[in-house]
Amino acid sequence: MEGDKILNPEDYEGRDIGNNTIAPRIFDAGMNQAIKVSSHDEPLTLVDGNDNVLGSKPKLACHVGNGLLHRAFSLHVINAQGRVLMQKRSQSKLLWPGYWSNSCCSHPHYGESMEDAVHRRAYQELGVRVDIRYLYKFQYQAAYKELGTEHEICSVFVGFTDDEPVVNPTEIADWDYLSAREVTELLGAQPEVFTPWFQMEWQELMSRHPGLFK
Repeated sequence: MEGDKILNPEDYEGRDIGNNTIAPRIFDAGMNQAIKVSSHDEPLTLVDGNDNVLGSKPKLACHVGNGLLHRAFSLHVINAQGRVLMQKRSQSKLLWPGYWSNSCCSHPHYGESMEDAVHRRAYQELGVRVDIRYLYKFQYQAAYKELGTEHEICSVFVGFTDDEPVVNPTEIADWDYLSAREVTELLGAQPEVFTPWFQMEWQELMSRHPGLFK
């Protein structure tokens, strides 16, 4: 791995990364630009340690300081070749900007079902429609410098699609489809360039669900 690239093409049969055409799937017809699909004000769902709903707070309030425990999801998109879509987070992100992570991470809005949120966000960020499968959920807390904290009960999904991604650049700086072997090797070589939740999830996926990527 070198610079902002997740792969050295010479190490992986000459394949390129970092040169994908990044264009928004969703446009503002008047401004001809990508629509911003997240904000600090969107209402998130506060929960207790058993995932019981306690109420709602704006997204920013859920992530400052030590963070308030809230619902989130992670989606791992897999194509027909068994390759998983990895994304590099936009530099505009408050937490872990420019880090590599799984295909899509976000939150259900207060009152929104988790499944609806996964489908909504997959289209808003990646421009794809996915056939989703729920795997498991886990609780974690991770601080990013002194800027804020992820404190979440995170539901983990895989999603299958043949759609070609057309990503929203307000959320994603770069992306590529990688094999499970490539992801594992890269994570072992440079764990510091990946988000903490992805590292936890990938260990679980490789331990309990490796057949998803074959």
